Amino acid sequence: MKLYEYEAKNILKTYGISTPHGEVASNPIEAQKATENLKPPFVVKAQVLVAGRGKAGGILFATNLQQAKEAAEKLFTTEIKGIPVKKVLVEEQVSIAKELYFGITVDRFERKYAMLASTLGGIEIEQAAIEAPQSIVKTLIHPQKDFTISDAQRIAEKIGYYGNQQAELARILVSLYRAGMDYDVELIETNPLVETTDGRFIAVDARLIVDDNALFRHPELEKLRFAENRENTPEEIEAEKIGLSYVKLNGNIGVVGNGAGLVMATLDLIQYYGGTAANFLDLGGGAPVERIAKALEIVTSDVDVKVVLINILGGMTHCDDVAREITQLKNRVAMAKPFVVRLVGTNEAEGRRILIESGIAVLDSMEDAAKHAVEIVKEEPTRA
Repeated sequence: MKLYEYEAKNILKTYGISTPHGEVASNPIEAQKATENLKPPFVVKAQVLVAGRGKAGGILFATNLQQAKEAAEKLFTTEIKGIPVKKVLVEEQVSIAKELYFGITVDRFERKYAMLASTLGGIEIEQAAIEAPQSIVKTLIHPQKDFTISDAQRIAEKIGYYGNQQAELARILVSLYRAGMDYDVELIETNPLVETTDGRFIAVDARLIVDDNALFRHPELEKLRFAENRENTPEEIEAEKIGLSYVKLNGNIGVVGNGAGLVMATLDLIQYYGGTAANFLDLGGGAPVERIAKALEIVTSDVDVKVVLINILGGMTHCDDVAREITQLKNRVAMAKPFVVRLVGTNEAEGRRILIESGIAVLDSMEDAAKHAVEIVKEEPTRA
């Protein structure tokens, strides 16, 4: 689960990490009131759950109240990478001497958390790794040991800080680590953490991603997960509520499968044969018929979907249950969208019989099924 910048900053502040003075606004009037409580110059930042918003025009600067008002009005009529701006964060600008990067993420190869530090803050860490890999200090954190003030001091020293500044920076890094562990993060970063002209350190940006599997430990965040306007589609919200893994994509071939790896392989095959997937939808293992039915309804309700490709490797999920739900949906809503199905596993023969009798295409392999689905989409304009 991704948090908005202002939400991440609120968490950092509770751990003693300084952030700029600012207020969140949901409309231009609120943004104007926010500026009246702050000191110019200002920065007005779109609150969207995507990276790279600065390059996309989502961060605007203003020297006075009028410019700040105009900046907020502009952002509220803007889309950042296709996402409409519904909130902005208005903050006081800080005087910057140097921009730094600090982040903690999971190193899955090492099976440990890793603290990343760089003197090239303000740009994406991936870009810094390409342009100046020597600027990045990576420190693995042992899962059975704590990240100590001594560990943090060594990192601060490696990027050129000594004395009182080293001590203060080390305190911030330990606080960042503690916040990350307390909130079960997949990623926590401040980019940049700036050194101000008077020698202080302030997190002018913050990003925090919580592991979805740990949300039961954070009920206050779990409530936000399904909040209105949180940049999930209604279909994604409905899918999450019933235990489906669903992500809307930009193509026109709907995909339903059981197992994340199987669904990803299906998406790859669609692309290989020249098509584009409209979604990722994983039923999970042993999906009950109610979940299967809901998955099919979600995918077929997408107006972009021209054909539905269903790829089932039946184990706990029975092929005949899937087949019945497909045929019932087709009959119930007089489904015009064609289905292409590949069924292998438990009760396969019965499942295939049900589908064939209903006039639904059943293919022997996932390669053939993906190819057939792509061919249907390519032929559709001719049919019309």
